[in-house]
Amino acid sequence: MIIKVKVKPNSKKEEINKVSENEYEIYVGEEAENNKANIRVVNLLAKEFDVSFRDIKIINKRSKDKLIEIKENSDN
Repeated sequence: MIIKVKVKPNSKKEEINKVSENEYEIYVGEEAENNKANIRVVNLLAKEFDVSFRDIKIINKRSKDKLIEIKENSDN
């Protein structure tokens, strides 16, 4: 699955807001330097979608508007 994510770094709160079926806003406390915000986004999404962080790939890392690929868990 591919989702669109708008990242809001340096936020006082950390949360994920679902905007539409495959569009999200994610607020993270980390700054957008040295990949810190991206790492936090991946960890939050892994928890939200109940997958390993290794199953999440950020396609465009340098943009605040990201495309993220999530490999869905095939363990049934």
